[in-house]
Amino acid sequence: MRFTRTRTAKAAAAVVVAVPLALGGLTTQSHAQGASPSPSGTFGPGCSSLSQKASTAKDNVVEAAAAYPQLSQLVAATVRAKLSSTLDGKPDVTIFAPNDQAFQNVTVSQLSSLLSNEGQLKKVLTYHVVDKKITPDELSKGSFTTVEGSKLTTSGSGTDFKVNGKANIVCGNIQAANATIYVVDAVLQPPS
Repeated sequence: MRFTRTRTAKAAAAVVVAVPLALGGLTTQSHAQGASPSPSGTFGPGCSSLSQKASTAKDNVVEAAAAYPQLSQLVAATVRAKLSSTLDGKPDVTIFAPNDQAFQNVTVSQLSSLLSNEGQLKKVLTYHVVDKKITPDELSKGSFTTVEGSKLTTSGSGTDFKVNGKANIVCGNIQAANATIYVVDAVLQPPS
């Protein structure tokens, strides 16, 4: 009985010493990273409300996007534009994915016109795609050529980023097998 009490007391003492050391290590680490470190996982105010059906890390980009109900209009537009196999066949792409709210902010006549013109729909959708993996570190002052052929820019710091100075990244750094997805709150328009 005495042996058990001694072992329990030693284990409790080890926990009392280890917890402050671990917390001290975390504190030192966060100071070393600076005020606005780039996120390493998913980030953004919309991630908590962006429910998904399952893990998407092993799915190609269109299937991964389909796992998020808030991206249903984007997935439907991608299928309508016959871009699914094109996007799924590309290695390491980045998608700035407009959520359903972004599509609701487009006027009914603009959306109807866009959906009835496959060429224009492809142009708009491929403007949301960059043919390389973009990490959160690259978002602070980024300029990227899209698959459509025009440039888009990213700016911000920490977990607060914008695309083209107006679309907010509401949830970023979602990983798919062949893509990184940044959910945005606006449908981006390529320059005329």
